[in-house]
Amino acid sequence: MGELILVRHGETAWSLSGRHTSHTDLALTKHGESQARSIAPLLADRTVGLTLVSPLARAVRTAELAGLGHRRLTPDLREWDYGGYEGITTVDIHRDRPDWNLWTDGVAPGPAEHPGEGPAEVGARADRVLARALNALASGDEDVALVSHAHFLRVLTARYLGLEPAAGALFRLETGTVSRLGTEHGRPVVAAWNLELPDSVLRAAAQERPDVA
Repeated sequence: MGELILVRHGETAWSLSGRHTSHTDLALTKHGESQARSIAPLLADRTVGLTLVSPLARAVRTAELAGLGHRRLTPDLREWDYGGYEGITTVDIHRDRPDWNLWTDGVAPGPAEHPGEGPAEVGARADRVLARALNALASGDEDVALVSHAHFLRVLTARYLGLEPAAGALFRLETGTVSRLGTEHGRPVVAAWNLELPDSVLRAAAQERPDVA
C-alpha cells in the first residue's frame, strides 16, 4: 500500500506577508514557482498514481511545476474559509481580539458567498478527501498526492491520525513542502514532514536558469 503525499503550494505574496488566504485566487511568486519545481526531485523515488488538487490557481500551478500527473481538481481540498478574516493577518486580528485562536475560535462571519468555517466544517471536508484517497490507496501500491493549503492539510493530518480537527494546530506546515502520511504496524503515522530543498539550492538553480521566471 502506498502513502499519502501532502504538498503545500508554493509561496504567494499573501503567504509571505502572513495574510489569511482562502478563496482569493493568488498566483505564485517567483520564489513560489522555484519551490514548486523543487518538489519534483523530492518525489523522484515515489510512484504517484493519483493527484487530487485544490482548484485554486496556486495549488494547480504547484502541481504542474512539480510534475505531478493524473491530476483531478477536488473542491474539498480548498483552504479553510476565513470568512471576515480573509486577507487579514493574525497580528491585525489580535489588536481587537488578543486571545483569538483560529483552531478554537473559528473566524468572523464573512459575506454570503464566503461565510467562514469552523474546525468541524473543515474536518468534514478532510474526512471526505481521506475517504477518496484511502480508497485509491487500497487498490494498489501507488501513492496518492494531495496538493492543497496549509490549514486544510493540517486538519486533514489530524483526522488521518484519528484526532479532532483542532489538533491540526500541532502540525506547522511551510510553503512548497512535501509531507507523507503512512502506516506502521497497521497504525496511521506521520512518515515525513515539511521536506524541502534548502533555499541555497533553489538560488543556485535559479542562477543556472536565468530564463526561468
